[in-house]
Amino acid sequence: MPHDFPFDPARVFGYAGELLAVERLTSGHINSTYKLKFAGAADLVLQKINTAVFSDVDGLMDNIFAVTEHIDARLKESGGDHERGCLHFLRTADGEKYHRDEEGGCWRAYRFVADSYTLQRINTPLDLTRAGEAFGHFGKLLADFDGGRLNETLPDFHNTAVRFGQLLQAASGADPIRLANAKNALEYAARNEGRYTRLTAMLEHGELPLRVTHNDTKLNNVVFDCATNNALCVIDLDTVMPGLSAYDFGDAIRFGANSAAEDERDLSRVSLELELFEAYAGGYLAQAGESLTPAERDVLAFGAWIMTVECGMRFFADYLNGDIYFHTAYPEHNLVRARVQFALAQDMENKMPQMEQIIRKL
Repeated sequence: MPHDFPFDPARVFGYAGELLAVERLTSGHINSTYKLKFAGAADLVLQKINTAVFSDVDGLMDNIFAVTEHIDARLKESGGDHERGCLHFLRTADGEKYHRDEEGGCWRAYRFVADSYTLQRINTPLDLTRAGEAFGHFGKLLADFDGGRLNETLPDFHNTAVRFGQLLQAASGADPIRLANAKNALEYAARNEGRYTRLTAMLEHGELPLRVTHNDTKLNNVVFDCATNNALCVIDLDTVMPGLSAYDFGDAIRFGANSAAEDERDLSRVSLELELFEAYAGGYLAQAGESLTPAERDVLAFGAWIMTVECGMRFFADYLNGDIYFHTAYPEHNLVRARVQFALAQDMENKMPQMEQIIRKL
């Protein structure tokens, strides 16, 4: 048999067909992922869940099944493409949401989205518009789903005030040389401390609704149709949790509308591309607009800023902690990444009036 799994995937997941080939997929960095080709049946994606990152596997898979089943039902009701409009996870032959092998490894399977592809980088602004449509549609389909039902598998994942506290803790025990290298970045984070609770305070006061959020809205988590190039659905649902719409919108802008690479050393090349901001926002609001409250739309641009600062603080804290979380290619890598995020955030501050005007126009 063309694999070295510690079990027979077809038997465990009750899947008919002879396994012909196995392809290791390497675009993801957390889980071990394989594409399985069968004779007489659709291809499957088999994943070994990284339990070092996701320790609550039951909570994780409960979230994924609840969300995908809800999306599937909404697509069927509306006459949408429910076959390719969301991921379809398989239960095991015993009815479980994942399989635990004899060594304790946790495995799950879902049907590969047929005739589809993903993008690792932006080629044209239209790519971002289509990605915005995908995540906007994702939010719209889940607008009537109570986000509070979901498990918080990564507590405080987007609690910026907590991230700032973690940064201060890292600074308190940091190597003096690293701390000195990062002085300007720490000053920027500290200078903006008063803004970190804006969104969570609005949630607590009932001004913003709790939503189902994807929490990893990068371009490569969108699946596109090979024939039309339109977006089909979003993938990588491990971080689906309760959250705010501004988190998902903001993280997509942080990733997609930056003029430079995430580890660009020349900060003069780092800026928010308003054309790309508008491209993504146009697609996102075309799908999600009516499902968002006026208050949610009002804080979308701010969400881009706060997600960028938060990401910078995470890179910065890891640098001060000795690079124990993010993979690095050289000793200053996380510091370079942090500086890029803070430079981007500063440019967002300068362009906030234009960003907010674009949202109002759209």
